[in-house]
Amino acid sequence: MQTRPHLGASKVPEVTLAFWITKILATTLGEVGGDAVTMSMGLGYLAGTALFAVVFAAAVAAQIRASGFRPWLYWAAIIASTTVGTTLADYLDRSLGIGYGGGSSVLLALLLGTLFCWQRSTGSVSVVDINSRRSELFYWLTITFSQTLAPRWATGRPIPGDWAMPVAWSCSAACWHWSRRCT
Repeated sequence: MQTRPHLGASKVPEVTLAFWITKILATTLGEVGGDAVTMSMGLGYLAGTALFAVVFAAAVAAQIRASGFRPWLYWAAIIASTTVGTTLADYLDRSLGIGYGGGSSVLLALLLGTLFCWQRSTGSVSVVDINSRRSELFYWLTITFSQTLAPRWATGRPIPGDWAMPVAWSCSAACWHWSRRCT
């Protein structure tokens, strides 16, 4: 995978079929790694989240410091984001006992808050313009919260019964509207 030629300084890979295959493999590795440390090794979700938060912070700091796109560094940060995301979501859902609904609500609030701050801080939430340290930090936080939230919505029941479809449509409409305003 290479960066888009017209972006020059962008450190985000071109989104191709190879990107999505690698993303799925990296996400799977992160999920398995998070579960292995928290459950199989018996560290628990809070300790696992703390451990992987340090790994995530180090990977993202290295990625932000890099002068250009480095595939191994980018994918290391993706794996670190999936491990910390997995353990954080499990901590919210299981250790705090707030279930998928509560955990999903916290993750959605974190995602929307990150997107709001990104937009207010940089004037855009476009991944095409990832060429400053600030926008790259927001990018990594958004990646972490969004890829952590998605499996929770797919496997759990984050919204009770009759409210599920209206909320899903409202969120979709809001995201569509926001994406048109922010790019």
